[in-house]
Amino acid sequence: MTERDEAAELAAALGEPRWEAPRVRPLDRRLAVDSDSVERGLASLVLTVIELLRQLMERQALRRVDLGDLTEEQVERVGATLMALEEQMAQLREYFGLSPEDLNLDLGPLGPLLPTD
Repeated sequence: MTERDEAAELAAALGEPRWEAPRVRPLDRRLAVDSDSVERGLASLVLTVIELLRQLMERQALRRVDLGDLTEEQVERVGATLMALEEQMAQLREYFGLSPEDLNLDLGPLGPLLPTD
């Protein structure tokens, strides 16, 4: 006799209603996963995070330039670095077949994740 049977017998002897654990049905069909779509989805997520950070860094750099915190050489270096990063992002989007709009997650009532300026 199994534990389940013993518990049911004890419950019946005590006059308690019989409780049964819900039965879990096995999956009738397997989840069809396309490795290309998984790769593209993961790339989209990672590139979205990188793009968000890139835009935040760009805004911070512009703020520091406006405040006069940076030397002329630092301004040039930051500008060149941000342009190179933007170019690299464009190449990665092209490689994975993504557009800039694909990286802008819709947050429902909050609107898009990335500004559309």
